[in-house]
Amino acid sequence: MEKKSMLSSGLSGAEPRGALIVVEGLDRSGKSTQCAKLLSFLEGLGHPTELWRFPDRETSVGQMISAYLSNKSQLDDHTIHLLFSANRWEKRSLMEEKLKTGTTLIVDRYSYSGVAFSSAKGLGVDWCKAPEIGLLAPDSVLYLDISPERAAERGGYGDERYERVEFQSKVADFYQTLRDSSWKIIDAGETMEEVEKKIQQVVLDQVKECTSGKPLSLLWSSS
Repeated sequence: MEKKSMLSSGLSGAEPRGALIVVEGLDRSGKSTQCAKLLSFLEGLGHPTELWRFPDRETSVGQMISAYLSNKSQLDDHTIHLLFSANRWEKRSLMEEKLKTGTTLIVDRYSYSGVAFSSAKGLGVDWCKAPEIGLLAPDSVLYLDISPERAAERGGYGDERYERVEFQSKVADFYQTLRDSSWKIIDAGETMEEVEKKIQQVVLDQVKECTSGKPLSLLWSSS
């Protein structure tokens, strides 16, 4: 298990904050749908909440990534990996600010996607992790577990570069190597309502912990 260094000092964890919730999974696993439902649920309970997605295609770096994903440009595998990482770093300071001022962030894809997808293309896992070190660590990673074959049956599959069953199978294997104690595996093959209910329970527990002063920590730090 990876160690995570704490950001707070002194009375560690004394300040209430928002929770950092990351939703991961293969393409067409239902992430976007469940993220939207979770946003409505938390807002309905009065929790300040925002939904973020990576890549953020609105930034200058994100626009380069978007062109690549829609097969409008060609980039070296190392280059696109670093662009994905840079896209997360673009939002790093704002992310910390939002959390510390009490806003819970639901994040559709994060560093785990970056490492899993690039590793599936043949890049070394440690090399892929390196530019992510120092980003904020999630309080909980909700992994929507579904087979690549079943995901391929869902509408819109194949529209983007990586939506191929054989490649998604490799991605799934690398996701397994990235699991740590923050991960919660959700069976994405269940009904939408069942998945939604399981996610809500996990997230409410995390929101409560963070409101009580759980300290922020850094992703994949050694100390």
